[in-house]
Amino acid sequence: MISEQVAAVVVAARAGDQRARDELVAGYLPLVYNIVGRALDGHADVDDVVQESLLRMLDGLGSLREPEAFRSWLVAVTMNEIRRYWQGHRRAPVAGGLQDAHDVADPGADFVDLTIVRLGLSGQRKEVTEATRWLETDDRALLSLWWLEAAGVLTRGEVASALDLSAEHAAVRVQRMKGQLETARVVVRALAGIERCGELSGLALSWDGVPSALWRKRIARHARTCAVCSGHWSGLIPAEGLLVGLALVPIAGASAGLLAALHGADPALQSAAHATSTAATQPMAAAQG
Repeated sequence: MISEQVAAVVVAARAGDQRARDELVAGYLPLVYNIVGRALDGHADVDDVVQESLLRMLDGLGSLREPEAFRSWLVAVTMNEIRRYWQGHRRAPVAGGLQDAHDVADPGADFVDLTIVRLGLSGQRKEVTEATRWLETDDRALLSLWWLEAAGVLTRGEVASALDLSAEHAAVRVQRMKGQLETARVVVRALAGIERCGELSGLALSWDGVPSALWRKRIARHARTCAVCSGHWSGLIPAEGLLVGLALVPIAGASAGLLAALHGADPALQSAAHATSTAATQPMAAAQG
């Protein structure tokens, strides 16, 4: 539930108040950016999907009957844009990741690296962030919401609503995804110490270096039975405990393409681009909701 103050801004924006529309975009741009960036794994089209999500938010304000439900509605709008992106580019979730041969991560927008560097992560927080690279596409979309829930930005109800699932079904999906994430954390640990295990070094000779579900399973299977690598399963702090209170990844300086695109879009987005590049990056939702 968002605050009465934010609800009042939503009401004004819905009535056409340009200043209120500017305030909504500037306040929630970091939230949308974090959801899309993590769900699309830092691919070059992240900025486009963020911009489309915000434009659809502005265009759809008139249909929002309950201002108090704005944040939940915006998250759902953003997830719909992510799904539309996958469908439009024939990038439906598959076992090994994205299907499109041209769907290559933009090195300058790698969301995992941005998260680690800009939030100064180390230890197991760094490991769990690196592990997200090994998740399938549909699990990354779920992760993008659950990560913010664990950090205290979203509620489970908002996550379930964005997924169009009951709270119970959402809980089952989250539990499965967390299991895959834990396995991926072991893979990250094993690869970090690969020089200590000759068997793993031999196994990895045929790996192309790109994280995938197939290689996550192969390396995890090795780690379960290997006397050297089996210890990586021990001492894992629950991921949600590592994410509590974790800040959003800042936009300023992290997505120049997005800011440039916003300058050519809706006036509200132009104002938000300027505000976001010079001010705080915490959304209203986290600060006041």
